[in-house]
Amino acid sequence: MSLLSGKTGIVFGVANRRSIAWAIARAWVDAGARLAFTYQGDRLRENVEELVGSLGQECPIIPCDVTKDEEIQATFDALKERFGVLDLMLHSVAFAPRDALEGRFLNTSREAFRIAHDVSAYSLVALARAAAPLMVNGGSIMGLSYYGAEKVVPHYNVMGVAKASLEACTRYLAYDLGPQRIRVNCISAGPVNTLAARGIAGFTDMLKHYEAHSPLRRNVTLDELGATGLFLASEGAAAITGQVLYVDGGYQIMGM
Repeated sequence: MSLLSGKTGIVFGVANRRSIAWAIARAWVDAGARLAFTYQGDRLRENVEELVGSLGQECPIIPCDVTKDEEIQATFDALKERFGVLDLMLHSVAFAPRDALEGRFLNTSREAFRIAHDVSAYSLVALARAAAPLMVNGGSIMGLSYYGAEKVVPHYNVMGVAKASLEACTRYLAYDLGPQRIRVNCISAGPVNTLAARGIAGFTDMLKHYEAHSPLRRNVTLDELGATGLFLASEGAAAITGQVLYVDGGYQIMGM
C-alpha cells in the first residue's frame, strides 16, 4: 500500500514547477494522496492549472488570498464539500515588498514589516485554524522556512524575521493541536532556485557558498525536499511535531 493511500490534502503556494511546494505535492500524489491546490490572483492561476493537469488526477483548484479570512473559510468549505475530511496541509506562502529585501534591515518600513508577517507567518495560524475542524482523524501541517530565521543572511532582511515568527507559530500550533493528533512542522530548506529566491540579492553567490561550505559539499535538490515532505506526512513521522527540520546538506551545523 502507498504511504499516503486514502489521504487528502491541500497545497498553498505553488508558483511554478521549480516551487518546493510543487516538489512536495508531486511526492504526495505519487504516494497515493488526493490533493487540492490554491492560487492567488489570475497571474498564477494558469501556471497552477497547467501543473495540476500533469498529475493524472482531478484536483480542485481554488482561489485563495491568505490575507482574507473570508476567502480562507470559503476554501475550506469547498474542501469539506469535496473531500469531507482533510489529512494534510502544506503552507508555502511568503511575501515581503521588494524594497524591504534590499539595503539595511534597519530601514524596514512599518507597512513592509506588517505585510511580511501577515502573509508569511500569520497565514499559517489562520489556515491551521480553518483546517483543524476537517482533520478529524489527525493530520500533518507543514510550513517552509529558511536558515535566515535563525542567523543573519544579508539581504534576507524582514523575511528572516517573518520566518522566525513562522517557526515560533509552528511550535505554538503544535502544542494547541497536539491533542487532536494534528502535527505541525517546518522544513528549512537550503537555497533552491525558486521564483521567490531569485528576488533575493546575491542569491547565486548563496548557492555557491552552500556548495562550498556545507558538509555534503552540494546543494539540496527539489526531489530531496519532496521526499522530506512525504516523510513528515507519513506515519513514519507520527511522533514528530513542533520541529524545524533542516534539509540543507548539513549547512546549519557549521560554525565557520
